[in-house]
Amino acid sequence: MNEYEAKNKELLEEVEKLKRKIQKIKEAKKYGLVWEEEKEPEKVVLDCQYKLPILKEVKNKEIISNKNKPVNVLIEGDNYHTLSVLNYTHKGMVDLIYIDPPYNTGNKEFFYNDKYIDGEDTYRHSKWLNFMNARLCAAKQLLKNSGVIFISINEEELCQLKMLCDRIFEPSNYLATFTIKVRHEDRILKGDKDFHEVVEYLLLYRRSSKHKTTKRIRDNTSNEEYVYEIEELVKKPAFIEMGGKKIQVLKPSEYRIIKKEPNAKLLKKINIRGSIKEGNSSGRFFMAHLEKRRKDIGYLYKVPNMGNDGRGFRYFLAPTSEKKANGDYFQGVPVDRDDTKEVPYPNYFDFEGDFNNVGYEGGVNFRNGKKPGNFILKVFEMGGLINNKNAVVLDFFAGSGSTAEALLRLNNDDKGNRKFLICTNNEVDYKTDAELRKKGFVPGDKKYEAEGIAQKICYPRMKNILKGFNGNKGIEFNLRYFKTAFIDIDHISHISDEQKIKLTYQAGEMIALRESAFGEIEKNDWWQIFSDGGKYTAIYFKEDKSRLDALVKKLSKINHEVALYIFSWGKNEYRNEFTGYDNIRVEDIPEPIIDVYKEINRS
Repeated sequence: MNEYEAKNKELLEEVEKLKRKIQKIKEAKKYGLVWEEEKEPEKVVLDCQYKLPILKEVKNKEIISNKNKPVNVLIEGDNYHTLSVLNYTHKGMVDLIYIDPPYNTGNKEFFYNDKYIDGEDTYRHSKWLNFMNARLCAAKQLLKNSGVIFISINEEELCQLKMLCDRIFEPSNYLATFTIKVRHEDRILKGDKDFHEVVEYLLLYRRSSKHKTTKRIRDNTSNEEYVYEIEELVKKPAFIEMGGKKIQVLKPSEYRIIKKEPNAKLLKKINIRGSIKEGNSSGRFFMAHLEKRRKDIGYLYKVPNMGNDGRGFRYFLAPTSEKKANGDYFQGVPVDRDDTKEVPYPNYFDFEGDFNNVGYEGGVNFRNGKKPGNFILKVFEMGGLINNKNAVVLDFFAGSGSTAEALLRLNNDDKGNRKFLICTNNEVDYKTDAELRKKGFVPGDKKYEAEGIAQKICYPRMKNILKGFNGNKGIEFNLRYFKTAFIDIDHISHISDEQKIKLTYQAGEMIALRESAFGEIEKNDWWQIFSDGGKYTAIYFKEDKSRLDALVKKLSKINHEVALYIFSWGKNEYRNEFTGYDNIRVEDIPEPIIDVYKEINRS
């Protein structure tokens, strides 16, 4: 690319930035969320204009206990960088995201631009929204169209987060806000507060209308409510015409309602109120025709050709007193009754006991917001994972690794093959940070990094799960451990040819993750080959194609499909060149990676 083309490209990029600013100004005039985005932008995001994130595998941290089980992934690094990489490797592949982000309480749990944000920071809400907006926009692209995202939060940022998610995922894709009881009302942690926080919240959004909401499955075989029998006391009752039906009318003295022990041959009484008034044919019939006869206190109506209980009629009972607002109808056991039925989940759950004992979970000491396994299992259940044994789950605020452990236990219980992608930085808590710095250790030092959450908490928890702890049996699983790294560039809008070549040489482990072929079996100056089980992936590094035919011939002898990534200056340059080899699928590199990073930087 010559100097003129580079300058022209840079100008076009500036034009696009101005267009986006104009669009934001237009949006600000509408109902929605507005915050200060330009006052103090996030350094992590700005850095990605001059650095391209890549992955490097930490081989000595891999866990391979059973090659027949799926490979899970733990990535150490800032989650914005991780999400950028995953937008290339896993776009549209995730079934469920669960995150527990910092709540921005001012208690040194939210780190922004290399410092903790305290409660006195005038722009702390704007900084938090900048932080969450960048990550949620990137995360959205990872979800399948049928996928969902759950976000834990407390009252500090609940309203702001709800409006931010409406903007990102669209209001039509909002599903629920769950209230989660996390502590007892008398278990006061801070007596100086005017009000004691007993609950937290859980937001649920879907990616699109293709998501099918899961409901609870309940036993439907019980006959406990079927306790009534109606005895007609007259041989020649009166009849009326109503709604095209000949209806038998019984005065209070002409029938008797008898209550007996539950039996499938008896009736149950259903009060006609709320949604039932319009929600089924019996409710609608009563409201359209019998509601107007409510002055006939206690009358019983026998309506023919109604109901699905095989009786051929349905009894309706008018209010039995002037004070009673609604009537009733009697229903027998439906002839097509299923053994189970679906009922909606409540939007309130009591997990106080689990949160109270969460400190013992995982075999690691982590008291800064660890979520209990039973709570996360409920998230999985509501997200549809019970019926999806091959789901991919992402947690990019993984912390101590609770999401990973919950998923592994679910797989262990039902023989599932679900996979997790968990991401956590290696942040050191502020007290330990101060102690280490006093001793002369700084970020980057081995001694300092060993005290971070990824290396001291999350990864050790993975090893605990494998070998067993606190009476829990070990669980076999596979894990690949990656760390984020970077390639310096001039600017995301004009990456030099030399930098593109460097990216190609350094992208092997990213591509291996994309293709789920992790084991490097060959590498030289010209190519790199990975294999895992029956999967093969090869990367040809050079603009010089003099050795490409040799690689293709080598790959053609493999009795498995091979993904071949070929360096090119554009797109689809070699896609149709090797059509004679049925087992080889050709992909371009590095332009598709660069396109992904540009798109994320535009978000």
